[in-house]
Amino acid sequence: MTANIHTNKTRTVLKRPRITEKAAILSEGGMYTFEVAPNATKTEIMAAVKKAYKVTPVSVNIMKSIRKNITRRGRAGVKVTSKKAVVHVKKGDKIEFI
Repeated sequence: MTANIHTNKTRTVLKRPRITEKAAILSEGGMYTFEVAPNATKTEIMAAVKKAYKVTPVSVNIMKSIRKNITRRGRAGVKVTSKKAVVHVKKGDKIEFI
């Protein structure tokens, strides 16, 4: 029963990997980027990555983009708030995104 709770927690902490050109360049150096839950902490992210991808995270950096008002084609809108994490893994470990 606790394993099922842990699996749900892992899914709620890590939303999805961020697959961008910059993220691909960082992954060559052992750094992987993920979109994470807004209330996720560094220790929760490290535990979720370890459980989901079976690698050893060394450190985590977190960046938060704030909500912004934008205008597109003459209409007002809002750019949503998001939080991303850059996870540094132990040398020799690798994460494969399929």
